[in-house]
Amino acid sequence: MTINATFSAGRNIAMKTPPHLYEVTVQFYRDVLGLKQITKHAPSVGFEFGSNNLWIDSVPGISQAEIWLEVITNDVSSAAEYLKSAGIVRCDEIEPLPEGFQAFWVSSPASIVHLICKDSESW
Repeated sequence: MTINATFSAGRNIAMKTPPHLYEVTVQFYRDVLGLKQITKHAPSVGFEFGSNNLWIDSVPGISQAEIWLEVITNDVSSAAEYLKSAGIVRCDEIEPLPEGFQAFWVSSPASIVHLICKDSESW
C-alpha cells in the first residue's frame, strides 16, 4: 500500500493515573523533582519534561498508571487508512476528542495508547 502520511514523535506524553495516586504523582513531579509546571492549560496539570510536555490526568476506574503517547502526521485520513491496513486497532472510544480536532486514538500491539494527530500545538 502506498502511504501519503508521514509520522513523527509528538511532544506530549500523558500519564493517566488512578484517582488515589493523582495528588502524590503531581507532588512527585512538582515538589520532589522540581519540574517546571505548565499552567497555561489549567485545570490540566502538566510539566516541562525536557523537550516534551508531561500531562498528569486522574482517571476513575483504572488500577495503575498508563502512559499515552502523541504521534504527529501530515495527513490524518491517509494515516488512518494506512494503520487500518496494517492491522492497528483504533480505540476512539477511549477518550473523547474536542470537536474539529484532527486526530484519532490507536493502541499499539503492546497496548500503549497513541494519539495520532495533525498538530501537537492543539493540545
